[in-house]
Amino acid sequence: MELKTNTALIIIDQQKGILEPRLGRRNNPQAEERMLALLAHWRRTGRPVIHVQHLSHSPESVFWPEQSGVEFQERFQPQAGEQLIQKRVPDAFCSTGLEQRLREAGIDQVVIVGVATHNSVESTARTAGNLGFEAWVVEDACFTFDKADYFGKAHCAEEVHAMSLGNLHGEYATVVCTTEIL
Repeated sequence: MELKTNTALIIIDQQKGILEPRLGRRNNPQAEERMLALLAHWRRTGRPVIHVQHLSHSPESVFWPEQSGVEFQERFQPQAGEQLIQKRVPDAFCSTGLEQRLREAGIDQVVIVGVATHNSVESTARTAGNLGFEAWVVEDACFTFDKADYFGKAHCAEEVHAMSLGNLHGEYATVVCTTEIL
């Protein structure tokens, strides 16, 4: 893949709440290290970084605004010059101004990392693709959790992650791994 000089790195929901044990078993235990490697590369090369923060409507959520889970993890704190997008639904484009900010900056290529693969990552990548952005999802810099399907059958996080990436690849986005970018 060829990164443009203005390719935006979109880091989704790296907030304290995502580390809550009650969310269950997850995959990709090295995902955060890979996100941080990408973030360091973006900062070194002066490319745009966009931090996405989820503000939940539900008091039961780990991202409820009135508790510490909504705050960014220390290692993912936005730095000066980096953008912050706050969202109320999984899709980072929905009612946030993200599309307008990207278009105004002349950005047409985005690299998406974060959580959860089957939720905010997938919905954001679908919209990015539908809006005509060249979207890349970094599979080893995302993670998700064990989840039951509609019929109640349990699936491990690895299966949920793989199906979500399968939904995206070739239609809405291109799925890559960290080493392909770095």
